[in-house]
Amino acid sequence: MKFHKITESESNHKNLEKRSISELLHGMHKEDKKSVKAVGKVIDKTAAMIDKIVNQLKNGGRLFYIGAGTSGRLGVLDASECPPTFGTSPEKVVGIMAGGDYCLRNSVENVEDDIQQAWKDLQEYKVNYKDFVIGIAASGTTPYVIGGLTEAQKNEIPTGCVVCNINSPIAAVSDFPIEVVVGPEFITGSSRMKAGTAQKLILNSITTASMIQLGHVQGNKMVDMQLSNQKLMGRAEQMVAEATGADLQLVRKTLKTHSSARKAIDELIKNK
Repeated sequence: MKFHKITESESNHKNLEKRSISELLHGMHKEDKKSVKAVGKVIDKTAAMIDKIVNQLKNGGRLFYIGAGTSGRLGVLDASECPPTFGTSPEKVVGIMAGGDYCLRNSVENVEDDIQQAWKDLQEYKVNYKDFVIGIAASGTTPYVIGGLTEAQKNEIPTGCVVCNINSPIAAVSDFPIEVVVGPEFITGSSRMKAGTAQKLILNSITTASMIQLGHVQGNKMVDMQLSNQKLMGRAEQMVAEATGADLQLVRKTLKTHSSARKAIDELIKNK
């Protein structure tokens, strides 16, 4: 099949400036639902990628996301949420975006066009064959991502991608390509919308399923989450009380001692 940038196709919605707010919102919602359906169509490929990622992480490897613009920001966001949610070290899942942290809040011209920079960025982390590198790019054509994945493959590092077009250059250098096709955007070419939504859903599934497989969830609870604020401490208290049947005073005392819901549960069950 010939490569075609569906993400750049003409929107199915015309004369947007003449629409009411309600009409705009209904139109966007109609398109957003297509993202969820598209993600459902690639579950098998997502599962295959996650299986490989879990094996890499179990053997001391790390997960790297590389991307530019919206895609890069989504990778950084997903990586940054792993330590507080699952208690992992910041080095376990790393998000790298073209142009560095400055580009999280600012658009910088041409940084995504440097085909050599992603590999340079990865080398700062001493990336190696134990790791896994995922390229994120709605178009599937971002030079920054293509270069990073190409060099990773040359160095026998397993690769994957999350793109929104079929048979893209990025998929060609991915061992585990996920091609989630959401169709034309509500605003022509604005891939921060449907494409970004689909990418976010897939990244959620990658890290969540991986961390469950690695044992960071018990039942359906985040037993390894960081207890970094009152909300999370309250959640931990409820979690430990439900798991052990201990009274709240003892639960709080044990959590204060261990600063970990998992350790508090283990301690209280052991001393029952």
